[in-house]
Parts: sequence; structure tokens; C-alpha cells
Amino acid sequence: MTLAPELRRQLSRMEEARRQTQRHLDMVDRQIARRMTALIPGLLPRRTHYRRGKATDPSAFLERYRSQLAVLTAERQPEIDALSRKLARQEQAIARFLDRQGEAADMSEQV
Repeated sequence: MTLAPELRRQLSRMEEARRQTQRHLDMVDRQIARRMTALIPGLLPRRTHYRRGKATDPSAFLERYRSQLAVLTAERQPEIDALSRKLARQEQAIARFLDRQGEAADMSEQV
């Protein structure tokens, strides 16, 4: 299946738009990860003094971490959902475009 130059340009534009949307979604994920990394010192337990035989509870840290991550993700969830839907639409459009062009190429070969 070879595409005419105009169709290749159109496909290229569609694929570039999809890549930009994916980059934006990846950027949102990186921003959340960066904010979580910055918050980790505040989530660690205060070290006032070591009580004999009583170590700090690691599950408490994980609970605080997960809770804070849920808060940060919830703040950006509408944006994440919109970008995910846009990405899915773009992928479907590219697949439909390729299917149509494949069918058109098959028909032209049969004639």
C-alpha cells in the first residue's frame, strides 16, 4: 500500500498531533511525579528520639504517600481524562484512515 504524497502528509499530520497529545499526557505524569518527589521529606516521620525496641512504622509512610498521590492525581484527573479521550480519538482516526487507504489500494489493484 503506497500513499499519494498528499495522503502521506495528512497521515503525518495526524500522527504528529497524536505524538503531541501523548507528550502532553506524559508531561502531566512527570509533573505529578516531581511534586510527589518534592513532598517525600514532609511525609517521612519526625525523628524526635528512638524509643527502645520500637522502630518507625513503614506502612504509615506508604499510607501517607498513597494518600497524597491520590490528592495530586485527583487535582489533575479532568485534564488526564480529557487527554486520554483525545488520544483514543486520534488513534481511532489514524486506524480508520489507514483502513480506508488500504481498502482504496486493494480496490485499485483489483481494477
